[in-house]
Amino acid sequence: MEQSTDKPSISVFFPCYNDAKSIGKLVEDALLILKKNSRKYEVIVIDDGSTDKSPRILKNLSQQYPRLKLVLHKKNVGYGAALRSGFKKAKYDLIFYTDGDGQYDVGELPILVSLMTKNVDFINGMKMSRQDPNYRIFIGNFYSFFARWAFWLPVNDVDCDYRLIRKKIINKIKLKSSSGAICVELVKKAQRAGARFRQVSVFHYQRKHGQSEFFKPQNIIKSLWEISRLWLTLMIGEKIFPKNAKV
Repeated sequence: MEQSTDKPSISVFFPCYNDAKSIGKLVEDALLILKKNSRKYEVIVIDDGSTDKSPRILKNLSQQYPRLKLVLHKKNVGYGAALRSGFKKAKYDLIFYTDGDGQYDVGELPILVSLMTKNVDFINGMKMSRQDPNYRIFIGNFYSFFARWAFWLPVNDVDCDYRLIRKKIINKIKLKSSSGAICVELVKKAQRAGARFRQVSVFHYQRKHGQSEFFKPQNIIKSLWEISRLWLTLMIGEKIFPKNAKV
């Protein structure tokens, strides 16, 4: 039986770094959901130089599922770089991504698809209740508040990596960040490209495996540096940096 032509075509991708214990289920859940809710679809995993069993698991899954595509970074180059690889690889009209650690439920994707009406280009999740240690909740809330007002962002929770975006918006922008600062860059540049935003509350779950890479000192410093450069470039003007400078 052919799928209904009114269903969208969707690319789903997951950035993965040492997520061996969660990435397999995410891939299989996504494939099942997409089969029911899309006309054409693909699942992409960007492994950002994992040192655990993630690459082996993903290669085995790719042999089992032809619609799974892999991008394997030889070394860890950062969350932003992984997202850029995902956006570059995605080919369908709608692009969804969330993290490979399993803290968000890919099962909520059909809700986002139903809200992607003709007058919406970018759906950004908002965590209902963040399931993290208290210090991470405090830092995350402060970061989202600061970023929203420093960059005049059209979303409340820029720190929520659960997004559905029209590919035509991604095609209009050029992302440069390699760190977690890419989320601010993505939202702000999409806004300037004319994207129409909608927000939706999503569940956030406690991390069952591994640990966040963001809270490592070197990654925090890199993100703060890139956020500072982004603010100067996007909010003050590109005259501060040459056009070929990395932001």
